[in-house]
Amino acid sequence: METSIIMPVTFTQGAIQELKRLFTEEHTKPFLRVGVKGGGCSGMTYVLEYDDHQEGDMEFEIEGIPVVMNKAHEMYLYGMEVEFEGGLNSRGFTFKNPNASSTCGCGTSFAV
Repeated sequence: METSIIMPVTFTQGAIQELKRLFTEEHTKPFLRVGVKGGGCSGMTYVLEYDDHQEGDMEFEIEGIPVVMNKAHEMYLYGMEVEFEGGLNSRGFTFKNPNASSTCGCGTSFAV
């Protein structure tokens, strides 16, 4: 297992509170996975899900939440901030990625 000293992704306090709530209530896997996968209307989609540690993952912790990310995804996500919107019209996690050259209207898909 690799450990990252500098967290490649940050989370706002609202996102941390929601993740802690979800982590204690709904997860069945030991880690929160942050990553990307191909797809979406702009080419790549963000991944934010519970998962197991896999080969090639780096680990870090955000206020007691164990997080894993594939080391190859760091170049797409380094410096990204994850926020949680709790409003009635817009509820869910949002991603502010300085590496994205464009994003889609839904905010969950991007291009580099």
